Formats: sequence, structure tokens, C-alpha cells
Amino acid sequence: MRRLLTGNAAAAWGARLARADYVPAFPITPQTEIIELLAQWFDSGELRGRLTLLESEHSMLTAAAAAAATGVRVFTATSSQGLLYAMEMLYTVPGWRAPFVLVNVSRGLASPITLESDHNDVLAARDSGFLQFHCASCQEVVDSVLLAYRLAEDPRVRLPAIVNLDGFHLSFTREPVDLPTAEAAAAFLPPFESHGIGFRASRPVSQAVAVLGGSAYSYFRYETHLAAEQALAAHGAIAAEFAQRFGRPHEAVERYRSDDAEIVFFMIGAFATKAMDAVDRLREAGVAAGLVRPRLLRPYPAADLQRALAGRRAVAVIDQNLSVGKGGVLHGELASVLYGQPDAPLLASYVGGLGGRDISAEEFFQIARELQDAVLAGRVPPPRLLYTAGELRQMRNLQAIAAAPGIAGARA
Repeated sequence: MRRLLTGNAAAAWGARLARADYVPAFPITPQTEIIELLAQWFDSGELRGRLTLLESEHSMLTAAAAAAATGVRVFTATSSQGLLYAMEMLYTVPGWRAPFVLVNVSRGLASPITLESDHNDVLAARDSGFLQFHCASCQEVVDSVLLAYRLAEDPRVRLPAIVNLDGFHLSFTREPVDLPTAEAAAAFLPPFESHGIGFRASRPVSQAVAVLGGSAYSYFRYETHLAAEQALAAHGAIAAEFAQRFGRPHEAVERYRSDDAEIVFFMIGAFATKAMDAVDRLREAGVAAGLVRPRLLRPYPAADLQRALAGRRAVAVIDQNLSVGKGGVLHGELASVLYGQPDAPLLASYVGGLGGRDISAEEFFQIARELQDAVLAGRVPPPRLLYTAGELRQMRNLQAIAAAPGIAGARA
């Protein structure tokens, strides 16, 4: 069944097709549409279960994990400052080994405050123990929710998962989406089985929620890490089954025209579709360009990335995030897995798209030219922010206006 859906509606449909039993929620822009749709379906009886509004995202995550620990299939969603408000529980609940799906609709973090998208919110959670899926289209949102449940609930994994989509650029953009039938979704995603780890008053189990001493803490914390590593192998088999059933591949790493590429763009999220268009145009101009995009960011698909980038001449990592005092998060992570590899490509760092700022076709072409020059010179270009001279002039004008005596007097 093909429908024209926003990214938010696609996320809600993913939860509906997964037959989520419980949705603890707290509204925040640009996530709210997801919860509104689910509330309508629960109210009309189209979806059986319960939606509960909590007093904060912290309470929402606590309720989600507590319910999942009893064997209930749980779905919830948040965005930006809401994800940060829940950060204490984001680090807590993976240790409970309680699988559920949290959709994050990415939005830049304060300050300054903005309603538009970048990836600092979700990347702040990358070390928490949640699995992370990153979507570039509305179709991927639906598919990734189903894949995330299947992977999170796998007995080898048992970890919660984040499915991330870009706010505004994807959350409110309508695209054609092929929805599986309820029967096909149920065949791919069977009912949640707790396999003996669910909490029951009649059957107590130990989840090591509280321990004394570093030895016990190290054991259980590393168990969570090993479970995340198990998710890599499990994801391969699950994605292969999904492709067989629905005809849509979802490898951990997407390669777009990169097998014979000399220069490669490396990025996540909806703006990767702009990079694909740039690749096509560069190919028409005779430039051997390609794109490599991680769909699965946690666990980190290091071996897949090494294979995807082997033999490339240069890679431009475009980070829609900024680790203040360090630079782009994705650049540092990719550098760590390419370090020491034979004939590793030149690795250049670009920070762009912060706070929803567009990345133009001209900027992709400029990056490609800089990579070609870097290969010829044998030097890595210095990291830089994607920002035009026109934008800088506009900012200087605004600063001048703010500093003008009349404005200062009015402010006083």
C-alpha cells in the first residue's frame, strides 16, 4: 500500500505496524505529530494498547523501560532538548536490557535556541548503550522502526534502539511510502517474547540494576557492550530477511556509486540525498564521486566502513554536528577505524548544516574540487565550517545594527 506520508507519520506507522502495546509520551516540536497520530489510532480502536502522557521526557523514558522490562512492546518519541532532559535515563535503561524503540526527530540544541535540525542531540546519546539507526527518507523511517524492534528484541541483543530522522527536512516532508500489510509486518516481526528476562513477581530475576564494587560493575557494563557488538551480526541477517520479504535493502552501510569512486562524501541523515544528487552531477562532469552513508551508527560498523572506503583516494566527512573543542563527531570516529589501514584515503573534515542550514549543490562541488586538489598535493585540507562570504556579511550587518547607539538606547 503506497501512501504520501510525512516523516513523522511514517514513524507513527512504523509503531502501528509493529503493534506497539504502550506509548508513554511527552510532546515537543517537531516530534508532536507522531504522538498525535498514535493517540488518534488508540482512540478510534485502530491500534490496541495505551498511550500515556507523562510529566517530562525523563519520566517518559523511565516508564518506557519499566514497561519493556515486563515484556510489553513499547514505542516512544522525542526531540532535541527533550532527549537531553531524558539523558540520565538514556544511560540507565540499556543496563536493564529492556528493548524498546525511541524515535528521535533531530533538532539543534540551545543555545542559541532553534527549531531546525542538526545531529548534536542524537550524537550526544551515542555512548549510552542505545542502538542507533539513521534515516535519509520517509520510507527508511517506517522500515527502520520495524528493523529496530526486530534487532532490539533479538535474544542476543536485548537493548533499546533510537531511530533518528531529521526535523523539518524529513519530519514534515511528504514522500511516497510503501507500507507493508499488517500481515506482512507481523510475519517479519513476531510478538515480543521476553525469553525469561521479563520481570514477574512470581519469577524474580537479577538484572544488576545496582551493584557494589568495580568488578561487578565492569562485568555488567561490558556485557552491555558485547550485546551491542552482537547486534552487528544479527543486523546483517535481519536486514537480509527484510530485503527478501519487502524488496528493500538496508545494509548497515549504504554505498552509492562508490565502488569505483576516487572521492567520497561521508554523511548521515536526510541531507545525504542532496549528496547523492551531487554525485550524479559530478559523474556527468567526469568526476568519479560517490557516497558512503552509515544507516547503523551504534553499534559502529567499522569493518563495513573499512571495506567501503578501501581503495578510495579521498573522503570528505560532512558533519551536521559540532563537538565543541574537537570538531565533527563522525570525522573523529571514521578516522579511528581508518587509522593504520593500508592505503587509507585522505580524510577531510567539513562541518555543515548546523541548525538546519542548507548545504548547496555548489558547496558539494567545491568540496569535490578541494578533495581533488588535496590528492594532487598529497595534503589533507584543514577542517572548516561550510559558510559563505555572503552569510558572514549578513551576520556582520546584524551585529552592527545591534551595536548601533539607537538600538542600545532603546534596549536600555
